[in-house]
Amino acid sequence: MNKHLSFTKFGSIEDFHKQINYYFSKEIESSNEVFRKKTLKILFDYIIKTDDGSYTINSPNFDGKVETMHNSNGAITESFEKFVKPFKGSYIQNNQIKNDMDYVYKENIAILDICSGLGYNSSALIEEFLNHNGDKYSLSIDMVEISIETLATGLLIPSPIKSHDIVKKAIESKLIEEKFAKLNLEKTPIPENIDISVFCEDARKTIQQLDDNSYGAIFLDPYSPAMAPELCTVEFFEELKRIIKNNGIIATYTLAAGVRFAFVEAGFYIGEGPIFGRKSGGTIASLDIGNISKNIPIMDERTIALSDAGIPFRDPNLNLSTDKILKNRSEERSLARHNTKISSAVQSPIFFGEDVDDPKLKRRILRNFNKVNIFDLKSKDAYYVIEPQKNHDKTPSIEFNSKDRIIDMEKRVLNVINSKL
Repeated sequence: MNKHLSFTKFGSIEDFHKQINYYFSKEIESSNEVFRKKTLKILFDYIIKTDDGSYTINSPNFDGKVETMHNSNGAITESFEKFVKPFKGSYIQNNQIKNDMDYVYKENIAILDICSGLGYNSSALIEEFLNHNGDKYSLSIDMVEISIETLATGLLIPSPIKSHDIVKKAIESKLIEEKFAKLNLEKTPIPENIDISVFCEDARKTIQQLDDNSYGAIFLDPYSPAMAPELCTVEFFEELKRIIKNNGIIATYTLAAGVRFAFVEAGFYIGEGPIFGRKSGGTIASLDIGNISKNIPIMDERTIALSDAGIPFRDPNLNLSTDKILKNRSEERSLARHNTKISSAVQSPIFFGEDVDDPKLKRRILRNFNKVNIFDLKSKDAYYVIEPQKNHDKTPSIEFNSKDRIIDMEKRVLNVINSKL
């Protein structure tokens, strides 16, 4: 995750949340808009300006780790590039539109925005929709954000695009419904053909209440898997599989091996998403291979399939704590290492079939290989394991895709291990 560690001017985001709660409670007590203005006045001590002029905020402190909510290269640009752009490509593909310069939306659209944060991803989609649609069709967005203080920050923060004012109106209505705010101060109306619902709760609870086959796209934008593993589990993704349309897409910024394997285990095809602000793209997942335009990089496929780094997060009843999910995965990785998976130390799996000039590095790699009964980087067994990747350069299709290669390589390394027992 390339969301650089950053610190606000005068205090932590926890300090800001306390002040948000205080001033909004005063708004409830007095019905006086001066308290929201006071909150707005201190806002700039805590928000961070990104390169495109839009703002982001820090995460709460989690075990000594702090992340910004968005990429420092541009918060609103990230929303367009990593979330709206993949959905646009999917829509064009599924509707067989030949010229993407002239497309318009020609059907009702439903989107699920998980960890909606400040509302940028939904705002970017609304902007795209309004710029490419008449009045015949509708856009429905379900925003899910667990932190009411983050929603309140989204209400206060300067709007990077006009459509963010529409989202602000929806957020304000939710804050009033939750009795966190009292005053209707936002003036921008929500267009009649746009419906926005805001859920302020754990996304695991929300998704279990949603209807099957409902969404054309899901924007999955939590903090890193280390901070929010509960939204990156196999079981959570199985729920996403239930509620997404067969030709829908899931877009997420993360490229973590465990997250990508969780998508595969849940039954999704996976591919690399658009690149923005770092060398590699995020992840696109879909039940329709036609929505996958770019394979997962070849070395990443090996890491996902063959190393303990690919062990996914698990949450069988969608109710475990963050710490418990992390602990369980750590234990599963330890059990798998040298038994069913190659150690991820020194990125060992990427060296199948490769020349390694550094003698010390090669010895470390071979030690890890030897523990799973592979005795040379270019042995017959080594080439057998990575044989499915001979078609990696082919365009993703039913016959050739990252999902099936990952599954096949995982089976092959187990075959090698078991054949030497």
